[in-house]
Amino acid sequence: MDKLKQKSIERNLKFLSTDNSLSRKNLIIGSIIGTYVAMTPFLFYLYEHVPQTQVWKTWLFDYDSKSWGDANLSMWILTGKAIPLILLLIWFFTNRNWWYHALIVPIVMYSYQIINLLYSDLGPLDELEWIYMVPIMAIIIPSIYLIRARMFNEINDADKSMQELEDEFMIKPTTFWGKVKQYF
Repeated sequence: MDKLKQKSIERNLKFLSTDNSLSRKNLIIGSIIGTYVAMTPFLFYLYEHVPQTQVWKTWLFDYDSKSWGDANLSMWILTGKAIPLILLLIWFFTNRNWWYHALIVPIVMYSYQIINLLYSDLGPLDELEWIYMVPIMAIIIPSIYLIRARMFNEINDADKSMQELEDEFMIKPTTFWGKVKQYF
């Protein structure tokens, strides 16, 4: 009996120590994310430190704003697209609701706009990106609707709460790269 009690205590102590390290890790990650979200207004105004010249030279790189004619203007547009993209990514990877796949649509839209800004001339920015979004939306929207229909079918047939159904449909990878690999 004494050995069983001792093993039980050892198991409990081992569980508590791993739980403690997990809560510390979650606290650190949450603090970093919260600090970043709180700093977004300051990050948005970083473009003001970019000179109003066509070529912006730093010790790391040279940026040619091509036909924008003003590196400050192109960086203003970049920050206006990059900050919401990063906030959407944070929301996507921390969301626990069944509908979080719908966030892929604006994530792809902002990513396309940033790529278009950096790698194209003054062409039509923010025009016709919906054409590139149609295939993505053709996959995401029906899948979200099917999940929703299945959930409400389960609600009508069973005595499960909405939270239990969300937990049932939720895919929970353990690592950040696991979450990324889940979509590719």
